Amino acid sequence: MKLIIQIPCYNEAETLTIALDALPKHIDGIDKIEYLIINDGSKDDTVKVAKEWGVDYVVHFCKNKGLAKGFMAGIDACLRNGADIIVNTDADNQYCGEDIEKLVRPILEKKADIVIGERPIDQTAHFSPLKKKLQHLGSWTVRVASDTDIPDAPSGFRAYSRDAALRLNVTNKYTYTLETIIQAGNNRIPMESVPIRTNPELRKSRLFHSMFGYIKKSSITILRSYLMYKPLKFFGIIGTILNVLGLGLAIRYIVYKCMGEGAGHIQSLIVMAVFFMVGIITYLLGLLADVIASNRKILEDVQYHVRRAEYDIYEMKTKQEKEEGVKDAK
Repeated sequence: MKLIIQIPCYNEAETLTIALDALPKHIDGIDKIEYLIINDGSKDDTVKVAKEWGVDYVVHFCKNKGLAKGFMAGIDACLRNGADIIVNTDADNQYCGEDIEKLVRPILEKKADIVIGERPIDQTAHFSPLKKKLQHLGSWTVRVASDTDIPDAPSGFRAYSRDAALRLNVTNKYTYTLETIIQAGNNRIPMESVPIRTNPELRKSRLFHSMFGYIKKSSITILRSYLMYKPLKFFGIIGTILNVLGLGLAIRYIVYKCMGEGAGHIQSLIVMAVFFMVGIITYLLGLLADVIASNRKILEDVQYHVRRAEYDIYEMKTKQEKEEGVKDAK
């Protein structure tokens, strides 16, 4: 059983060694632990620090591509190098490295394929009261959108089994945390949450520059992800609201008509007709989007099998080359 711990990095030379030193060197049930960093266009000595420390793999971007792209590039590299379990953590040492054992334990015991660390948000000193409330609100929204019970959706401290990692898809450019939970929930991938500890803040978060920007990007990500997997429900709710409003105006007109005042409320009939027409169009959009979503599920299944075959072939080829290299050396 091979575990690869990946760390997305962007100008992390000052804190990376602290985070790497805290990572576990042995976990019961794991035969081998390796370390990987994703250098997301760093302009400092991040790669040099990582290599001097002894990381096994470096995924390098010449230009900053963002957390979501970096995360998926790391997952790809981990799978190609034979990871059975992949753990994602941060370079700023936000999460306690010792708790990686808690993350991988449910996967080793075949209880879950994705495990997400639940931070003590209310007890985290460097979180402002507003940020704490937004974290809880965002997690609740993701739980509704994904039909899961994950209490800390924005947490980036998580573990994936090989099978779950093969099924991952991230389409937004902002972050992987919210979208992957909604995807996993709607695809019925077993998920668990475990309580984890956090360390004192070493630097400010770079994921967002303002609270408004965080809310805006997170809201768009959740909405897009929900639309991908439950479009019929989304458009159905909107269409129903429009039709109910139209029905209310129709009843209003009938009441005035019975009172002999219908001539003065023709505008209610016009607005009613608009609501009904837009409502019907919305239903039709929902049906069309549902067909597209069904095709997406088929494509995701095809992608899973293609990825699995590709990574297995790559792993076998790599092992064969290593064996031949050892024979040549002898």
